Amino acid sequence: MTPTQGFATRAIHAGQAPDPATGAVIPPIYQTSTFVQDAVGSMRSGYEYARSGNPTRIALEQQVAALELGTHGIAFASGLAAEDAVLRALLHPGDRVVLGNDVYGGTHRLLDRILRPWGVRVQVVELTDPSAVDSALAAGDTRVLWVETPSNPLMKISDIAALARAGHAAGAHVVVDNTFASPALQQPLTLGADIVVHSATKYLGGHSDVLGGLVVTSDDTVAEQIRFLQFAAGGVLAPMEAWLTTRGIKTLDVRMQRHSANAAAIALQLAGHPAIARVHYPGLAAHPGHEIAARQMHAFGGMLSVTVHGGASAALRLAEGTRLFTLAESLGGVESLIGYPSEMTHASVKGTPLAVPDDVVRFSVGIEDVADLQADLDQALARL
Repeated sequence: MTPTQGFATRAIHAGQAPDPATGAVIPPIYQTSTFVQDAVGSMRSGYEYARSGNPTRIALEQQVAALELGTHGIAFASGLAAEDAVLRALLHPGDRVVLGNDVYGGTHRLLDRILRPWGVRVQVVELTDPSAVDSALAAGDTRVLWVETPSNPLMKISDIAALARAGHAAGAHVVVDNTFASPALQQPLTLGADIVVHSATKYLGGHSDVLGGLVVTSDDTVAEQIRFLQFAAGGVLAPMEAWLTTRGIKTLDVRMQRHSANAAAIALQLAGHPAIARVHYPGLAAHPGHEIAARQMHAFGGMLSVTVHGGASAALRLAEGTRLFTLAESLGGVESLIGYPSEMTHASVKGTPLAVPDDVVRFSVGIEDVADLQADLDQALARL
């Protein structure tokens, strides 16, 4: 595969050479924990033990690296396992991480409750405010600038190229969580980021049937450090999960087009409803990050949030009042989900600077018929 080939072509073919033994068009699942050696130290194709390497996992790693236009892909058992490996590869006690004030609650929990006691310093800033970022970076000792755009759950848009320049000027590695956009809509490495992380559980897998995480970089040294942690700490992605993620990725391009179209229609529907105080969706012209999103994304994605008139009680009634939108954690599957971040995905950051307002409801808009989704929202909103 080459970077000049189209995204959908790379999604279907990168890392997916037919099985040389049988000619099977779909590479098999190598469901094995160990590999025969022809002699001591003589390994076939370099495989010895599944923690150090498995053909199914490596195929996925090649596939995702091609989609992000990077040179190294590294797969983990979950998105947080991927984040943990990146942070431990880059940080030492005394180093500082600067991250946005609207990130996934699990990311903040990992930094605040696991890495902070280890000696890592954590500073939360408003990443959409260049002066706030410059001030934070000017303090020195920033090793990692962690960017999540669109952010979870308020859909803030950060300028990746500008943050990459600022981070590099301060001597920091710039890491972008690209889960919400997916590589179908945004490729942070091309905008100057050093590392991209994904919860593969979400749009990459796309069917709510797999748990996984991925890291992509073009930095050989960083890749070597992260891959060592993948092997030494053992948080590797299992073969079946790797195969399911690869299968999901093959339809990522068409799925993201439908997710984006449906979400755009629902954002317009909700923006005009009297029960909704504000719609957080970068595809709306009124969104403060719309121009940046239009510049660095190919479409605006399938995630949106709303602020509901009537406070927490009304927000809860909306979250619990839909029928097609399923009340559940997670996002990015073909089915539509609805969630109440304050008590679900972001419960771990209650009482911190990252606490989500209790009048916010988050939607993961699926690929069902949009008219049915809109009718479901109409009936739920009518009862507020």
